[in-house]
Amino acid sequence: MTAFPLPPGSVIGVLGGGQLGRMLALAAARLGFDVAVLEPEADSPAARVAAHAVVGAYDDPSALARLAELSDVVTYEFENVPARAVATLAELGVETAPCARALAVAQDRVAEKTFLNEAGVATVAFAAAHDAAGAAEAVAQVGVPALMKTCRDGYDGKGQRWVEHLADAAAAFAALGGDPVIVEAPADFMRELSVIAVRARGGEIAIYPPGENHHENGVLRRTSAPAQVSRKAAEQIERIAHQILNSLDYVGVIGIELFELKGGRLLVNELAPRVHNTGHWTQDGCEVDQFEQHVRAVAGWPLGPTEPHHRVEMTNLLGEEAAAWAALAAEPESRLHLYGKREMKAGRKMGHVNRLHPLK
Repeated sequence: MTAFPLPPGSVIGVLGGGQLGRMLALAAARLGFDVAVLEPEADSPAARVAAHAVVGAYDDPSALARLAELSDVVTYEFENVPARAVATLAELGVETAPCARALAVAQDRVAEKTFLNEAGVATVAFAAAHDAAGAAEAVAQVGVPALMKTCRDGYDGKGQRWVEHLADAAAAFAALGGDPVIVEAPADFMRELSVIAVRARGGEIAIYPPGENHHENGVLRRTSAPAQVSRKAAEQIERIAHQILNSLDYVGVIGIELFELKGGRLLVNELAPRVHNTGHWTQDGCEVDQFEQHVRAVAGWPLGPTEPHHRVEMTNLLGEEAAAWAALAAEPESRLHLYGKREMKAGRKMGHVNRLHPLK
């Protein structure tokens, strides 16, 4: 049985070797921890800054056993890791955080929205479907226009289609691959907000100021934080975060995406049971960023402060945009974060830049 808090020198395992794992590993190193990364691809961004690298599939029993052998606690960097992998690690006697339930909830959009509603958190109206006839029934129930999404694996605008007419429902279902879908009512929102929150092993909760997000072609382009929100909205955000974290008995950082409607009402769009792209602004805008905060939580350490000391505009660098690194590094107000990916591809997240402004 792992004893918490973990002392420096302990090993934190990470399922996933992408940019989030890389930034988690760097944050863990600052606190004196080593990191072991399990990733299917060799030479991953996270593995190159970690003390240990295990190359293998996330559901490979021998790879999971090796990660368990190395680690004092295991976390994950993205929610498409099989929930069964986290359960297997727990069976091997390794503490995992966040829990397998949080991962399972976030991996299925119907399960996610059902959980949110049961936790007393509002979402758009939705219906589930498993075949073409059910998809038509779901669209009829929700009304048109409606957004049809695959229940699993969609991200950055992928795996979804708008249905403008009821007669188009079956074709949309087929175009999405014939897999189970969720049909969502549109949200007439003024803007998208997100909040990064963290819950410690003892149940303490800390919440960062919300950010305002802007997307292009379904991909997050930039986040501005702290966002200007009313006291009513701030109170809603705090209540929502507490309800979600406590209902899951959560440990670690979570990203919560929200729609702000006219009149100030907030609906939750999605959960991410991990550190989150919309929280990258905290790296240069706060005393303790989301990555260190996550390491603190899973290791059983006290949470750090979440107060901002700068206003930040975070911009994702996609594809060849990262080639402008020299010019970006020369901007005195900018802080450049590159992910160490070997190949630039169109639309691929290669890094981000945080531009700092005084708090008003």
